Amino acid sequence: MRRRDCLKASVTALGGALLAGAQKPPDSPVPIVNGGEHAWVLNSRQFPINPDLATCPTNLPKHEYSAEGILELMRRNGVDKCVIIHVCYYGRDNTYATHCVRTFPDKFRAVGQLVGHRLYSPADKENVSRLERAIKEENMVGMRISPIYNPNVVWMNDPVSYPLWKKAEQLGVVFNLFIAPHQIRQAADMAQRFPGVNVVIDHFAMIDIKKPDSEGIDQLVALAKIPNVYMRTYLGNTSKQRVPCRDMWPYLRRIYDSFGPQRMVWTNFHELLVMKEVIPFFTAEDKQWILGKTAMKLYKFA
Repeated sequence: MRRRDCLKASVTALGGALLAGAQKPPDSPVPIVNGGEHAWVLNSRQFPINPDLATCPTNLPKHEYSAEGILELMRRNGVDKCVIIHVCYYGRDNTYATHCVRTFPDKFRAVGQLVGHRLYSPADKENVSRLERAIKEENMVGMRISPIYNPNVVWMNDPVSYPLWKKAEQLGVVFNLFIAPHQIRQAADMAQRFPGVNVVIDHFAMIDIKKPDSEGIDQLVALAKIPNVYMRTYLGNTSKQRVPCRDMWPYLRRIYDSFGPQRMVWTNFHELLVMKEVIPFFTAEDKQWILGKTAMKLYKFA
């Protein structure tokens, strides 16, 4: 299910409570952190969307989703902080994500884009210095690596990528990985090779729940033995049902049982109420980690 469809479904299925103003309980012991939202603006001279740079040039937006808009959703839903995952519309130009953090430093952290499809080549020797500059000067805390867009090319765990990961290890950078199921073993290779890099798997690696478990969830569960691997949940990408995506609950349960709440991060506003109120097997302490404490640590909200 596409994000916009899942968002509409969530408003209907959950009575509109999420976007209508569900509030964080006043005695919530830890901040609530949205682990990933894209952000962009339209018709901006300062932050133009350039199809020549975009990694998704045929799917450019017709509406904007600005930092200010995200802040309003945070206010309505009792969310304290948010991770901006740099959107494909800007390609390797991370300046809007930088702007979000510099303008609202107590609210946002940013994960940029650097290498991969329509970005810099993984073999580019300048990537190491680009990463260092992004972290030290451009307010990034991590990078999103998306080999899913190169399904037939192996580059994530090619030795040409080792210098970038070594620098990430030195800088304490987090890498969010947007991968396909057949690329999970590549992610495992790099996470084990560079244990100082915290690796976050996005969107359940887009597993197809209609296929055998051996082709999807079994491989994700196997990543739990690697201590620097985390899971960023988003049921809507892989579910075949409307919110609350009950067909994904058994897979979420397996992730929870194998990784534990201290290595799980929720994402996307429409899923907050599901994670906070609907999932039956999270304890109150689990929710503290999944809804905030894990992301606070990973993305350096200090």
